[in-house]
Amino acid sequence: MHTVKTARSSGYVHGYAEPETRRLGDQADTLADLLHAGTAYPAGSRVLEVGCGVGAQTAHLVAGSPGARFVSIDTAAASLASARARLSTRPTVSWCRADLFDPPFATGSFDHLFLCFVLEHLAHPARALAGLRRVLRPGGSVTVIEGDHGSALFHPDSAHARAAIGCQVRLQAAAGGNALVGRQLQPLLTGAGYRGVRVRPRTVYADQTRPDLVDGFTRNTFTAMVAAVRDDAVAAGLSTPADFDRGVADLRRTGEPGGTFHYTFFKAVAVNPGCGGDRGDAAMP
Repeated sequence: MHTVKTARSSGYVHGYAEPETRRLGDQADTLADLLHAGTAYPAGSRVLEVGCGVGAQTAHLVAGSPGARFVSIDTAAASLASARARLSTRPTVSWCRADLFDPPFATGSFDHLFLCFVLEHLAHPARALAGLRRVLRPGGSVTVIEGDHGSALFHPDSAHARAAIGCQVRLQAAAGGNALVGRQLQPLLTGAGYRGVRVRPRTVYADQTRPDLVDGFTRNTFTAMVAAVRDDAVAAGLSTPADFDRGVADLRRTGEPGGTFHYTFFKAVAVNPGCGGDRGDAAMP
């Protein structure tokens, strides 16, 4: 659920229009405490944020580690322009248009790597993780956060809503991504050569007693994301307009009184093996 596109992925399924930029901001602000808790980098450390998109997560990274130095990369020029504007007063961030499969940095340049909602858009996430190890110093940490659309549970249940979510999953797969990648983080990181891999779930649960989450996540993040692929789903023959619209309406019903919504993100932290010194790796999730 993030805006990243690389030269080796076929596209960002959510698009680059202004509503998506707003959705990403809503998502980042609503989930900041949930996703960024435990991530704090020491003053003076050098952090590479991979796939920064419009800077929605960057703002929270910088707020949590004001003494660290960040380099944030993405391949979408428009997203980088939005990110620069969003964080124009933050001199601790440098922006770079770059392909994450071939980052233009020297070996061992960074103390830490951070990726949030990036792997889900890649056809070859294991290759990306392995390649990024080159720019991470021995003993440095990597933090990866991903969602998993298969974890969405809601009441009232709805076959139409589940089918609409399935359309989004299938469209993302057709674009070269994987909306179910959260459950794969441990084997992906281990296979890419990282060690000490620890993955922990970060769960969102929203009902009428938690109106901020209902508005910020159920409505403005998840349901908005699914609703945005309507035309593509219909054009691809994955749904009829009436069935898709009913599915989105049923998702919206989960945000009304009597409705509930649950979703699980997965946060992984691992270390680049080696004998190099340690400047304070990020805390495990």
